[in-house]
Amino acid sequence: MNDRLTSIITKTGDDGTTGLGDGSRISKNSIRIQAIGDVDELNSQLGLLLTEPSLQQDMIQLLQQVQHRLFDLGAELSVPGYTALAEEHITMLEQAVHTYQTTLPPLREFILPGGCVAAAQAHVCRSVCRRAERSVVAINATEPVSDAARHYLNRLSDCLFVVARVLNQRAEQSDIFWQAAPNTTP
Repeated sequence: MNDRLTSIITKTGDDGTTGLGDGSRISKNSIRIQAIGDVDELNSQLGLLLTEPSLQQDMIQLLQQVQHRLFDLGAELSVPGYTALAEEHITMLEQAVHTYQTTLPPLREFILPGGCVAAAQAHVCRSVCRRAERSVVAINATEPVSDAARHYLNRLSDCLFVVARVLNQRAEQSDIFWQAAPNTTP
């Protein structure tokens, strides 16, 4: 790892390609690069969420663990055939959802993204996570991606939904319930 990133400007991507972790080069508009970018964007959005001063230590620890696993997922996507995520990472998310969900009132209606700033940012993370999941599924249509990678993103979006609700609860904000448009059809 010493001096691994000593040269940030390499100019090797000026031709519209980028290097993968296995040394191969592919077009920057490939679905694999799209997925890597979506996962990177999700990690950046989580970094923004982590700047919220209202976050309690349990939430900080969870989100920081997720950031590390997303970096692992980026490595997995940048080295075809490499697997970094495992069932235990998915189980950790499921346990977090179960733990946090026990503190929340049951939902009887869909909720809108919003509430306190931290919860709204968690919803942004959730929606970016869904996009990352769609990109990974698209890769899997032509090249195998580990089941754990796909499952992790699916569970993570569920977890981020619950995190948003918990953040609103802790901020003493109510969930914003969806109100369907009245039927105006004659």
